[in-house]
Amino acid sequence: MVHAIRMPKPGQMTEECTITTWFKREGDPVARGDILFEIETDKSAMEVEAFDDGVLLKILAAEGDVVPVNAICAYVGEAGEEIPDAPPATTPAPAPTPDPAPAPASATPPVPATSPALSVALASAAPSSSGAADAGDSRVRISPRASRAAAEVGLDPRSITGTGPEGRIVERDVRAAAAARAVAPTPRVTAITVPPAQGEEEPRPLSRMRRVIADRLTSSWTSTPHFTVTVAVDVTALLGLRAELKSAGTNLTVTDFVLAATAQTLAEFPDVNSRTDGVSVWPRRRVHLGLAVSLPGGLVVPVIRDADRLAIGELHDRAIALAAQARQGTLPVDDMTGSTFTVSNLGMFGVEEFSAIINPGEAAILAVASAVPTAIAIGDGLAVRTIMKLTLSADHRLVDGELGARFLGAIRRRLEDAAAFRQEALNA
Repeated sequence: MVHAIRMPKPGQMTEECTITTWFKREGDPVARGDILFEIETDKSAMEVEAFDDGVLLKILAAEGDVVPVNAICAYVGEAGEEIPDAPPATTPAPAPTPDPAPAPASATPPVPATSPALSVALASAAPSSSGAADAGDSRVRISPRASRAAAEVGLDPRSITGTGPEGRIVERDVRAAAAARAVAPTPRVTAITVPPAQGEEEPRPLSRMRRVIADRLTSSWTSTPHFTVTVAVDVTALLGLRAELKSAGTNLTVTDFVLAATAQTLAEFPDVNSRTDGVSVWPRRRVHLGLAVSLPGGLVVPVIRDADRLAIGELHDRAIALAAQARQGTLPVDDMTGSTFTVSNLGMFGVEEFSAIINPGEAAILAVASAVPTAIAIGDGLAVRTIMKLTLSADHRLVDGELGARFLGAIRRRLEDAAAFRQEALNA
């Protein structure tokens, strides 16, 4: 009997994967549990195994092909068996979209263009019971699931045509719009021809991971009004505590202290822990802290669930385990989704100050720079203290400057209170 080998769905938001390597060739024998091919998602790589014995009859998707989830990649069966006709596994080019029919007179009027001030008002407006948000004459009918999905994929709900009751946008409309955007041809632009520089090699395509990073962060930067706030934190006492604890056998890192302070502060400032799509706001009472981890091929963000409920030693153990899995390529997809806030630390690279781009689906991100010995005024004299700068990048639709400054100030107070960390370490 012929069995179809389909592209798996590694994560809830994964819609397509790239086949990087085939380990079997057409005609090769296949046993249940054999690794057939390897795929790459936007977050990790994984192997796809066979669930049936037989022979690899036909490969429909070659190495390098981008294949939608659940599409047939190959067939396994008995030698000589006839395989069914199947469409190509790769994503087809989109069919031309017909012009939409004129809306009936009773339909919701089109959303007028809004000014930046009105956009801010839309971001803070509470959703109505019907799933629509109002701002002046603007009204977007959208279900909560659809609005959540639109925020996750970076789509403006006002650009989506609804097919639900009374033109309401439902989740399938968001998925269709996201799929259309993914396969839409790149607009033709007039490029400036630049002669190759001496010694320049032939161009190579970006990896799947780098393309997804480029797409998600470009969408975040261009669709989210970023602003940044920076504070200088005196970590002299904190580093002294770290050395004291290390000599006693407890090896905590600066990142551990930052994660602990940030998690507790997010519980204190739930608005910074929330998210918005520009129409609705989703408050979050649980703190799921993302930690940016650099890999040779890009960047992933493992998630520490309920970080505000963990002691600093537990945060340390969880962060170490997640980072190790990420670097080994064994981090489950579920541990890379659902973060409510992200911390990016470049302090180990001698960086004095930097700002980060907000991870889509969040309201802010914290950039942690190096701890640098600095001469500062204390009273009428000077003293050398170790100063570390923290920069908050925040979504101005949800977080105002005052809120961002108070949030950073609360993190600073926690980091400068080494006595509180000492007490927590002693109680652990």
